[in-house]
Amino acid sequence: MKLGAIEAGGTKFVCGIGNEDGEVIERISIPTTTPEETMRHVVDYFKEKKVNALGVGSFGPVDLDVSSATYGYITSTPKEHWNQYDLLGELKKHFQVPIGFDTDVNAAALGESLWGAAKGLDSCLYMTVGTGIGVGAVSEGKLVHGMLHPEMGHILVRRHVEDHFAGSCPFHGDCLEGMASGPAIEARWGKKGVELASDLEVWELEAYYLAQALMNYILVLSPKRIVIGGGVMKQEHLFPLVRNGVVQLLNGYIQHENVLNQIERYIVPPDLGDNAGLCGALALARQEYTIKKTS
Repeated sequence: MKLGAIEAGGTKFVCGIGNEDGEVIERISIPTTTPEETMRHVVDYFKEKKVNALGVGSFGPVDLDVSSATYGYITSTPKEHWNQYDLLGELKKHFQVPIGFDTDVNAAALGESLWGAAKGLDSCLYMTVGTGIGVGAVSEGKLVHGMLHPEMGHILVRRHVEDHFAGSCPFHGDCLEGMASGPAIEARWGKKGVELASDLEVWELEAYYLAQALMNYILVLSPKRIVIGGGVMKQEHLFPLVRNGVVQLLNGYIQHENVLNQIERYIVPPDLGDNAGLCGALALARQEYTIKKTS
């Protein structure tokens, strides 16, 4: 089966061709500019590919309610030009194939659960820490939706007593994304995270916020594995700091091997690497193709 995949990000759209086993055969990257320009390049890429289905994992918030008049829209995003944009509708104008649609992080969670770090488990979280912070969830084998979809990057976290940074989220100020995203790191310290790699103070503070978030996710959703990707997590020394922070915060309350003795196998980087989102979009395409074929 020939499947098309789109990881629609606020910085770039990654488009690719793959198969039902999650194998990425080819991929390209398109800068995210205006919807008109970006989507023209996306359509041009796929128009001669003759795919059986498309999968789209998009930055959000997005409308995932199939009964809604704005199903498939990017909704209240701060990304200039993309607010209330009908992404799914634009694709349907050009491609008469099944199109699976979800958030980028839900797609990545699905991809990691099928072919990556959470393979064989019926629940997991995928968290990306980069330009923004987003979290997708698989629970009992299904992606978590609801009134909208999880927006776990915008939970409130307890401020560090020595941190006087106001926060960078345009909606909430000092929510998790406002305190711990890539732009928050740069705004707080005056340099990009990659330029601060050797500054332990930076990463201890980052881990302080991320560990609080993971503690909350564990208590609420009880995932069987947590996968963390995104540009900020390229600082691999962050992982042990975050793991130690989670163990300290839980303080023995969760009596499970994953936390007590196997934390390094419980909170992990993505096995699919930079293809997590794209593989997730392939999984969405496969899922939608199967639904349409059997309905």
